[in-house]
Amino acid sequence: MAEIGKGVTAGKLAINVQKRLTRAQEKVLQKLGKADETRDAAFEEMVANFNKQMAEGTKLQKDLKAYVTAVKTLHDASRRLQDCLADMYEPEWFGKEEMDTLVEDTDTLWLDYHQNITDKSLGCMDTYLTQFPDIKARIAKRDRKMVDFDSARHHFSSLQKGKKKDEAKIAKPAALLEMAAPSWAQGLISAHQVAQTNLSYNQAEEDLGRAQKIFEELNVELQDELPALWDSRVGVYVNTFQSLAGHQEKFHKEMSKLSQNLNDIMTKLEEQRQLKKGGTAAATTGDGAKSDEANHSESASSAPKSSVTNGSDGDLPPGFLYKVKAIHDYTATDGDELELKMGDVVLVLAFDNPDEQDDGWLMGLQESQWSQKKDISAKGVFPENFTQKI
Repeated sequence: MAEIGKGVTAGKLAINVQKRLTRAQEKVLQKLGKADETRDAAFEEMVANFNKQMAEGTKLQKDLKAYVTAVKTLHDASRRLQDCLADMYEPEWFGKEEMDTLVEDTDTLWLDYHQNITDKSLGCMDTYLTQFPDIKARIAKRDRKMVDFDSARHHFSSLQKGKKKDEAKIAKPAALLEMAAPSWAQGLISAHQVAQTNLSYNQAEEDLGRAQKIFEELNVELQDELPALWDSRVGVYVNTFQSLAGHQEKFHKEMSKLSQNLNDIMTKLEEQRQLKKGGTAAATTGDGAKSDEANHSESASSAPKSSVTNGSDGDLPPGFLYKVKAIHDYTATDGDELELKMGDVVLVLAFDNPDEQDDGWLMGLQESQWSQKKDISAKGVFPENFTQKI
Protein backbone atom coordinates (compact mmCIF):
# COMPACT_ATOMS: atom_id res chain seq x y z
CA MET A 1 0.00 0.00 0.00
CA ALA A 2 2.90 2.30 0.73
CA GLU A 3 4.27 1.79 -2.76
CA ILE A 4 0.87 2.61 -4.27
CA GLY A 5 0.68 5.76 -2.18
CA LYS A 6 4.11 6.80 -3.34
CA GLY A 7 3.09 6.15 -6.90
CA VAL A 8 -0.03 8.26 -6.58
CA THR A 9 1.92 11.09 -4.96
CA ALA A 10 4.58 10.92 -7.64
CA GLY A 11 1.91 10.92 -10.31
CA LYS A 12 0.23 14.04 -8.90
CA LEU A 13 3.59 15.75 -8.57
CA ALA A 14 4.37 14.99 -12.20
CA ILE A 15 1.00 16.35 -13.29
CA ASN A 16 1.53 19.57 -11.29
CA VAL A 17 5.02 20.04 -12.70
CA GLN A 18 3.68 19.53 -16.23
CA LYS A 19 0.91 22.09 -15.59
CA ARG A 20 3.42 24.67 -14.41
CA LEU A 21 5.63 24.07 -17.43
CA THR A 22 2.68 24.33 -19.79
CA ARG A 23 1.50 27.57 -18.17
CA ALA A 24 5.00 29.05 -18.26
CA GLN A 25 5.33 28.15 -21.93
CA GLU A 26 1.92 29.65 -22.70
CA LYS A 27 2.77 32.93 -20.91
CA VAL A 28 6.04 33.20 -22.85
CA LEU A 29 4.24 32.70 -26.13
CA GLN A 30 1.66 35.32 -25.17
CA LYS A 31 4.33 37.85 -24.23
CA LEU A 32 6.12 37.22 -27.51
CA GLY A 33 2.87 37.77 -29.38
CA LYS A 34 2.82 34.23 -30.75
CA ALA A 35 -0.37 33.29 -28.91
CA ASP A 36 -3.44 35.39 -28.20
CA GLU A 37 -4.51 35.93 -24.57
CA THR A 38 -8.02 35.95 -23.15
CA ARG A 39 -8.64 39.50 -21.87
CA ASP A 40 -11.56 40.93 -19.88
CA ALA A 41 -11.20 44.67 -19.26
CA ALA A 42 -14.22 44.80 -16.95
CA PHE A 43 -12.88 41.99 -14.79
CA GLU A 44 -9.42 43.59 -14.67
CA GLU A 45 -11.03 46.76 -13.34
CA MET A 46 -12.80 44.70 -10.66
CA VAL A 47 -9.46 43.20 -9.63
CA ALA A 48 -7.87 46.66 -9.48
CA ASN A 49 -10.70 47.83 -7.22
CA PHE A 50 -10.30 44.72 -5.08
CA ASN A 51 -6.57 45.36 -4.60
CA LYS A 52 -7.23 49.01 -3.76
CA GLN A 53 -10.00 48.04 -1.32
CA MET A 54 -7.82 45.44 0.39
CA ALA A 55 -4.90 47.89 0.74
CA GLU A 56 -7.15 50.62 2.18
CA GLY A 57 -8.82 48.21 4.59
CA THR A 58 -5.48 46.85 5.77
CA LYS A 59 -4.16 50.37 6.39
CA LEU A 60 -7.32 51.36 8.28
CA GLN A 61 -7.06 48.25 10.43
CA LYS A 62 -3.41 49.04 11.19
CA ASP A 63 -4.21 52.66 12.14
CA LEU A 64 -7.15 51.57 14.31
CA LYS A 65 -4.89 49.14 16.15
CA ALA A 66 -2.40 51.95 16.72
CA TYR A 67 -5.22 54.15 18.06
CA VAL A 68 -6.43 51.42 20.43
CA THR A 69 -2.85 50.95 21.64
CA ALA A 70 -2.58 54.72 22.26
CA VAL A 71 -5.84 54.66 24.26
CA LYS A 72 -4.44 51.82 26.37
CA THR A 73 -1.25 53.83 26.94
CA LEU A 74 -3.27 56.90 27.98
CA HIS A 75 -5.38 54.74 30.27
CA ASP A 76 -2.27 53.41 32.01
CA ALA A 77 -0.88 56.92 32.40
CA SER A 78 -4.21 58.22 33.74
CA ARG A 79 -4.47 55.37 36.23
CA ARG A 80 -0.96 56.01 37.57
CA LEU A 81 -1.72 59.72 37.91
CA GLN A 82 -5.05 59.11 39.67
CA ASP A 83 -3.46 56.54 42.00
CA CYS A 84 -0.74 59.05 42.85
CA LEU A 85 -3.36 61.68 43.72
CA ALA A 86 -5.33 59.21 45.84
CA ASP A 87 -2.19 58.21 47.75
CA MET A 88 -1.24 61.83 48.45
CA TYR A 89 -4.74 62.94 49.42
CA GLU A 90 -4.75 62.99 53.21
CA PRO A 91 -7.76 61.48 55.04
CA GLU A 92 -8.73 64.68 56.84
CA TRP A 93 -8.84 66.78 53.67
CA PHE A 94 -12.15 67.84 52.16
CA GLY A 95 -13.80 65.30 49.85
CA LYS A 96 -11.54 62.31 50.60
CA GLU A 97 -14.34 59.79 49.94
CA GLU A 98 -15.44 61.63 46.81
CA MET A 99 -11.85 61.65 45.59
CA ASP A 100 -11.51 57.86 46.02
CA THR A 101 -14.78 57.31 44.16
CA LEU A 102 -13.67 59.65 41.38
CA VAL A 103 -10.44 57.68 40.92
CA GLU A 104 -12.40 54.43 40.55
CA ASP A 105 -14.92 55.97 38.16
CA THR A 106 -12.16 57.40 35.98
CA ASP A 107 -10.45 54.02 35.68
CA THR A 108 -13.76 52.31 34.84
CA LEU A 109 -14.52 54.90 32.18
CA TRP A 110 -11.16 54.31 30.49
CA LEU A 111 -11.68 50.53 30.62
CA ASP A 112 -15.13 50.78 29.03
CA TYR A 113 -13.89 53.11 26.30
CA HIS A 114 -10.95 50.85 25.41
CA GLN A 115 -13.16 47.76 25.38
CA ASN A 116 -15.89 49.37 23.28
CA ILE A 117 -13.64 50.61 20.49
CA THR A 118 -11.82 47.27 20.48
CA ASP A 119 -15.01 45.23 20.20
CA LYS A 120 -17.00 47.48 17.89
CA SER A 121 -14.75 49.57 15.65
CA LEU A 122 -11.68 47.34 15.45
CA GLY A 123 -13.76 44.16 15.56
CA CYS A 124 -15.80 45.38 12.59
CA MET A 125 -12.63 45.88 10.53
CA ASP A 126 -11.19 42.50 11.55
CA THR A 127 -14.35 40.72 10.38
CA TYR A 128 -14.40 42.74 7.16
CA LEU A 129 -10.82 41.81 6.23
CA THR A 130 -11.19 38.06 6.88
CA GLN A 131 -12.89 37.60 3.49
CA PHE A 132 -10.04 39.06 1.42
CA PRO A 133 -7.48 36.19 1.56
CA ASP A 134 -9.97 33.64 0.18
CA ILE A 135 -11.07 35.91 -2.65
CA LYS A 136 -7.46 36.82 -3.44
CA ALA A 137 -6.61 33.10 -3.69
CA ARG A 138 -9.57 32.49 -6.02
CA ILE A 139 -8.54 35.38 -8.25
CA ALA A 140 -5.08 33.84 -8.56
CA LYS A 141 -6.65 30.45 -9.30
CA ARG A 142 -8.90 32.02 -11.93
CA ASP A 143 -5.82 33.51 -13.60
CA ARG A 144 -4.11 30.11 -13.67
CA LYS A 145 -7.19 28.42 -15.09
CA MET A 146 -7.43 31.15 -17.72
CA VAL A 147 -3.89 30.28 -18.86
CA ASP A 148 -4.86 26.58 -18.92
CA PHE A 149 -7.91 27.47 -21.00
CA ASP A 150 -5.82 29.50 -23.46
CA SER A 151 -3.26 26.69 -23.70
CA ALA A 152 -5.97 24.07 -24.35
CA ARG A 153 -7.61 26.37 -26.88
CA HIS A 154 -4.38 26.89 -28.79
CA HIS A 155 -3.53 23.18 -28.68
CA PHE A 156 -6.95 22.24 -30.01
CA SER A 157 -6.65 24.88 -32.71
CA SER A 158 -3.29 23.50 -33.86
CA LEU A 159 -4.68 19.94 -33.96
CA GLN A 160 -7.67 21.17 -35.87
CA LYS A 161 -5.39 22.65 -38.52
CA GLY A 162 -3.30 19.48 -38.58
CA LYS A 163 -6.38 17.34 -39.04
CA LYS A 164 -7.39 19.31 -42.08
CA LYS A 165 -3.93 18.85 -43.54
CA ASP A 166 -4.01 15.10 -42.89
CA GLU A 167 -7.41 14.79 -44.46
CA ALA A 168 -6.10 16.62 -47.50
CA LYS A 169 -3.13 14.25 -47.73
CA ILE A 170 -5.36 11.18 -47.52
CA ALA A 171 -7.47 12.49 -50.36
CA LYS A 172 -4.33 12.74 -52.61
CA PRO A 173 -2.64 9.77 -54.37
CA ALA A 174 -0.99 7.33 -51.96
CA ALA A 175 2.48 8.15 -50.80
CA LEU A 176 5.46 6.20 -52.04
CA LEU A 177 5.47 4.11 -48.85
CA GLU A 178 1.83 3.25 -49.35
CA MET A 179 2.38 2.51 -53.06
CA ALA A 180 5.22 0.17 -52.18
CA ALA A 181 3.01 -1.71 -49.74
CA PRO A 182 0.73 -4.44 -50.97
CA SER A 183 -2.58 -3.14 -52.17
CA TRP A 184 -4.43 -4.85 -49.37
CA ALA A 185 -2.29 -2.93 -46.73
CA GLN A 186 -2.65 0.55 -48.18
CA GLY A 187 -6.19 0.95 -46.77
CA LEU A 188 -5.05 -0.14 -43.31
CA ILE A 189 -2.31 2.50 -43.21
CA SER A 190 -4.74 5.29 -44.15
CA ALA A 191 -7.29 4.11 -41.62
CA HIS A 192 -4.64 4.02 -38.87
CA GLN A 193 -3.55 7.61 -39.60
CA VAL A 194 -7.12 8.84 -39.50
CA ALA A 195 -7.77 7.00 -36.22
CA GLN A 196 -4.65 8.46 -34.57
CA THR A 197 -5.55 11.96 -35.72
CA ASN A 198 -9.13 11.64 -34.48
CA LEU A 199 -7.98 10.28 -31.11
CA SER A 200 -5.67 13.26 -30.45
CA TYR A 201 -8.29 15.66 -31.74
CA ASN A 202 -11.03 14.24 -29.53
CA GLN A 203 -8.77 14.27 -26.44
CA ALA A 204 -7.81 17.89 -27.08
CA GLU A 205 -11.46 18.80 -27.51
CA GLU A 206 -12.32 17.18 -24.18
CA ASP A 207 -9.41 18.96 -22.46
CA LEU A 208 -10.56 22.26 -23.93
CA GLY A 209 -14.14 21.75 -22.75
CA ARG A 210 -12.97 20.83 -19.24
CA ALA A 211 -10.57 23.81 -18.99
CA GLN A 212 -13.24 26.18 -20.28
CA LYS A 213 -15.81 24.93 -17.76
CA ILE A 214 -13.47 25.30 -14.77
CA PHE A 215 -12.39 28.79 -15.86
CA GLU A 216 -15.93 30.03 -16.54
CA GLU A 217 -17.26 28.76 -13.19
CA LEU A 218 -14.57 30.68 -11.30
CA ASN A 219 -14.97 33.70 -13.54
CA VAL A 220 -18.76 33.92 -13.07
CA GLU A 221 -18.51 33.56 -9.27
CA LEU A 222 -15.94 36.33 -8.98
CA GLN A 223 -17.83 38.63 -11.33
CA ASP A 224 -20.77 38.37 -8.91
CA GLU A 225 -18.75 38.71 -5.70
CA LEU A 226 -16.22 41.42 -6.52
CA PRO A 227 -18.72 44.24 -7.30
CA ALA A 228 -20.74 43.35 -4.16
CA LEU A 229 -17.57 43.42 -2.06
CA TRP A 230 -16.54 46.76 -3.56
CA ASP A 231 -19.92 48.29 -2.68
CA SER A 232 -19.80 46.89 0.88
CA ARG A 233 -16.83 49.09 1.82
CA VAL A 234 -19.08 52.16 2.27
CA GLY A 235 -21.22 50.46 4.91
CA VAL A 236 -18.16 49.10 6.69
CA TYR A 237 -16.51 52.53 6.87
CA VAL A 238 -19.74 54.15 8.06
CA ASN A 239 -20.26 51.57 10.82
CA THR A 240 -16.63 51.72 11.91
CA PHE A 241 -16.33 55.50 12.22
CA GLN A 242 -19.88 56.03 13.44
CA SER A 243 -19.24 53.58 16.25
CA LEU A 244 -15.89 55.20 17.02
CA ALA A 245 -17.39 58.70 17.04
CA GLY A 246 -20.24 57.61 19.31
CA HIS A 247 -17.95 56.03 21.87
CA GLN A 248 -15.61 59.04 21.72
CA GLU A 249 -18.49 61.43 22.36
CA LYS A 250 -19.77 59.40 25.30
CA PHE A 251 -16.28 59.00 26.78
CA HIS A 252 -15.37 62.68 26.58
CA LYS A 253 -18.76 63.75 27.94
CA GLU A 254 -18.43 61.49 30.97
CA MET A 255 -14.76 62.38 31.42
CA SER A 256 -15.69 66.08 31.34
CA LYS A 257 -18.07 65.51 34.26
CA LEU A 258 -15.42 63.70 36.26
CA SER A 259 -12.89 66.45 35.49
CA GLN A 260 -15.37 69.08 36.67
CA ASN A 261 -15.94 67.11 39.88
CA LEU A 262 -12.18 66.96 40.44
CA ASN A 263 -11.93 70.71 39.89
CA ASP A 264 -14.75 71.32 42.38
CA ILE A 265 -13.06 69.19 45.02
CA MET A 266 -9.77 71.02 44.53
CA THR A 267 -11.54 74.39 44.71
CA LYS A 268 -13.28 73.48 47.97
CA LEU A 269 -10.03 72.17 49.43
CA GLU A 270 -8.31 75.46 48.65
CA GLU A 271 -11.22 77.47 50.10
CA GLN A 272 -11.01 75.54 53.35
CA ARG A 273 -7.28 76.12 53.49
CA GLN A 274 -7.81 79.85 53.02
CA LEU A 275 -10.54 79.92 55.68
CA LYS A 276 -8.31 78.13 58.19
CA LYS A 277 -5.46 80.46 57.33
CA GLY A 278 -7.69 83.49 57.76
CA GLY A 279 -9.07 82.18 61.06
CA THR A 280 -5.59 81.65 62.43
CA ALA A 281 -4.55 85.16 61.43
CA ALA A 282 -7.67 86.67 62.99
CA ALA A 283 -7.08 84.85 66.27
CA THR A 284 -3.49 86.07 66.38
CA THR A 285 -4.55 89.66 65.72
CA GLY A 286 -7.23 89.44 68.42
CA ASP A 287 -4.76 88.26 71.05
CA GLY A 288 -2.33 91.06 70.23
CA ALA A 289 -5.06 93.67 70.36
CA LYS A 290 -6.23 92.80 73.89
CA SER A 291 -3.47 94.84 75.53
CA ASP A 292 -4.52 97.96 73.65
CA GLU A 293 -8.28 97.49 74.14
CA ALA A 294 -8.61 100.10 76.86
CA ASN A 295 -6.63 102.71 74.94
CA HIS A 296 -8.68 102.30 71.76
CA SER A 297 -12.19 101.68 73.11
CA GLU A 298 -13.31 105.17 72.26
CA SER A 299 -12.02 105.11 68.66
CA ALA A 300 -13.48 101.61 68.12
CA SER A 301 -16.92 102.71 69.29
CA SER A 302 -16.86 105.68 66.94
CA ALA A 303 -15.85 103.60 63.82
CA PRO A 304 -18.40 103.75 60.94
CA LYS A 305 -20.65 100.69 60.62
CA SER A 306 -19.91 100.39 56.88
CA SER A 307 -16.24 99.78 57.58
CA VAL A 308 -17.13 96.99 60.00
CA THR A 309 -19.36 95.31 57.40
CA ASN A 310 -17.21 95.84 54.36
CA GLY A 311 -13.66 95.85 55.84
CA SER A 312 -11.22 98.92 55.46
CA ASP A 313 -12.56 99.60 51.76
CA GLY A 314 -15.86 101.60 51.86
CA ASP A 315 -16.35 101.25 48.06
CA LEU A 316 -17.30 97.56 48.33
CA PRO A 317 -20.98 96.53 48.51
CA PRO A 318 -22.56 95.37 51.79
CA GLY A 319 -21.96 91.69 52.51
CA PHE A 320 -18.86 91.44 50.26
CA LEU A 321 -16.84 88.24 50.81
CA TYR A 322 -14.29 87.85 47.99
CA LYS A 323 -13.80 88.18 44.24
CA VAL A 324 -14.02 85.54 41.51
CA LYS A 325 -13.35 85.53 37.77
CA ALA A 326 -15.61 83.76 35.23
CA ILE A 327 -13.76 80.96 33.44
CA HIS A 328 -16.76 80.02 31.27
CA ASP A 329 -19.71 81.86 29.75
CA TYR A 330 -23.01 81.34 31.58
CA THR A 331 -26.42 82.25 30.17
CA ALA A 332 -28.98 83.09 32.83
CA THR A 333 -32.10 80.93 32.71
CA ASP A 334 -34.07 82.74 35.43
CA GLY A 335 -34.64 86.29 36.56
CA ASP A 336 -32.62 85.93 39.75
CA GLU A 337 -29.53 84.58 37.95
CA LEU A 338 -26.42 86.51 36.97
CA GLU A 339 -25.22 86.51 33.34
CA LEU A 340 -21.49 85.68 32.98
CA LYS A 341 -18.95 86.17 30.24
CA MET A 342 -15.53 84.57 30.46
CA GLY A 343 -13.17 87.03 32.16
CA ASP A 344 -15.87 88.92 34.10
CA VAL A 345 -14.92 89.80 37.70
CA VAL A 346 -17.72 89.16 40.20
CA LEU A 347 -18.00 90.41 43.80
CA VAL A 348 -19.26 87.48 45.86
CA LEU A 349 -21.83 88.54 48.49
CA ALA A 350 -23.30 86.81 51.50
CA PHE A 351 -26.89 85.58 51.19
CA ASP A 352 -29.40 87.62 53.22
CA ASN A 353 -30.84 84.29 54.33
CA PRO A 354 -28.17 81.53 54.37
CA ASP A 355 -30.89 78.87 54.11
CA GLU A 356 -31.70 80.10 50.60
CA GLN A 357 -28.24 79.18 49.27
CA ASP A 358 -28.19 76.05 47.12
CA ASP A 359 -25.13 73.81 46.91
CA GLY A 360 -22.77 74.91 44.14
CA TRP A 361 -24.35 78.40 43.76
CA LEU A 362 -23.07 81.80 44.90
CA MET A 363 -24.59 85.25 45.17
CA GLY A 364 -22.71 88.03 43.45
CA LEU A 365 -22.55 91.32 41.60
CA GLN A 366 -20.59 92.28 38.50
CA GLU A 367 -17.63 94.44 39.64
CA SER A 368 -18.07 96.70 36.61
CA GLN A 369 -21.77 97.16 37.43
CA TRP A 370 -21.00 98.14 41.03
CA SER A 371 -18.16 100.48 40.01
CA GLN A 372 -20.42 102.40 37.60
CA LYS A 373 -23.77 102.51 39.38
CA LYS A 374 -23.26 101.28 42.94
CA ASP A 375 -26.54 99.40 42.48
CA ILE A 376 -26.84 96.41 44.81
CA SER A 377 -30.13 95.38 43.20
CA ALA A 378 -28.20 94.08 40.14
CA LYS A 379 -26.94 91.12 42.15
CA GLY A 380 -27.87 87.54 41.27
CA VAL A 381 -26.96 83.91 41.78
CA PHE A 382 -24.53 82.01 39.53
CA PRO A 383 -22.90 78.51 39.41
CA GLU A 384 -19.71 78.40 41.43
CA ASN A 385 -17.95 75.95 39.06
CA PHE A 386 -18.12 78.52 36.23
CA THR A 387 -15.75 80.79 38.18
CA GLN A 388 -12.35 80.78 39.83
CA LYS A 389 -11.45 82.60 43.05
CA ILE A 390 -8.97 85.45 42.72
